[in-house]
Amino acid sequence: MSFKKFFYKKVNSTNDLAIKKIKVGITKGIIIADYQKKGRGQQGKKWLSLKGNVFMSIFFEIKENINIKKITNLNCIIIKKVLFQYIKKTITIKSPNDLLVNKKKVCGILQEIKFNQKKKFIIIGIGINLVKNPVIKNYPTTNILTETGFKVKKYNLIKNIEKNYTKNLKLFA
Repeated sequence: MSFKKFFYKKVNSTNDLAIKKIKVGITKGIIIADYQKKGRGQQGKKWLSLKGNVFMSIFFEIKENINIKKITNLNCIIIKKVLFQYIKKTITIKSPNDLLVNKKKVCGILQEIKFNQKKKFIIIGIGINLVKNPVIKNYPTTNILTETGFKVKKYNLIKNIEKNYTKNLKLFA
């Protein structure tokens, strides 16, 4: 079963939309937006959504007793593998869920667990700096274009992420 895809120009937050989709009975999907007005990161931090970058959330049902630390690590590894296909440089995981290239943040992942009708769901918000990166005080950032010199096609990257999650779904079950 493939992920149902939802495309938007502008949203408050892709994770918030995923929560709404789960509440109406959609059990597996991908929310993709060109822009987020209220993107968020860990501990309520704001995620700066710069035009041309990737803002997406992928959601699906998981088993009740799965370890959240294991899920966090698994999500970082999946996205790291995908990004390496484009960047071809060492990508490190800064705990709990930032991906760094040359000690600069290129990707952030926000996980949320939600319950609906006695089922447990994970929502994985993924922000990837494709062509621009925000300036964050005391936290160096970068983007794929700067690191590689070439512009990655956003929807090819998203398809690759979907393919890798489809291939690894059994690890969440």
